[in-house]
Amino acid sequence: MLDASVVLKWFGPAREKFVKEARAIRTRYRAGEAAITVPSLLYLELLNVAGRRWGWSEDALAQLASTLESLDFDVSEADLPSVAAWIARGLSAYDAAYLALAESRGLPLITDDELILRLAPEVARPLSQAL
Repeated sequence: MLDASVVLKWFGPAREKFVKEARAIRTRYRAGEAAITVPSLLYLELLNVAGRRWGWSEDALAQLASTLESLDFDVSEADLPSVAAWIARGLSAYDAAYLALAESRGLPLITDDELILRLAPEVARPLSQAL
């Protein structure tokens, strides 16, 4: 399972850290060597960053939206009590949704988010060690 901090590196500036690792996961996914599960909120997070942080135009955002729809990830949602439990441990609702879903599916969450890695070492795995 991947969170937005990883999938963002598929589309963003190549100068970010661990881009090579994130894009290697993309290559494995495209080759059919990996399945990827995400909550639907991943798409909103990616569009938000591309528009607000990276300043992409409406046309570029529309293209990204189309690309995201074609990825064919396994999209599922976590149950709210599990999300609430992670929020109580100090995570945002958004980050908690990824962790709760990973936990319910028995999957590791690959992330580049330091807070997630610190608060959920039993579920989260660092992108830097994903290869």
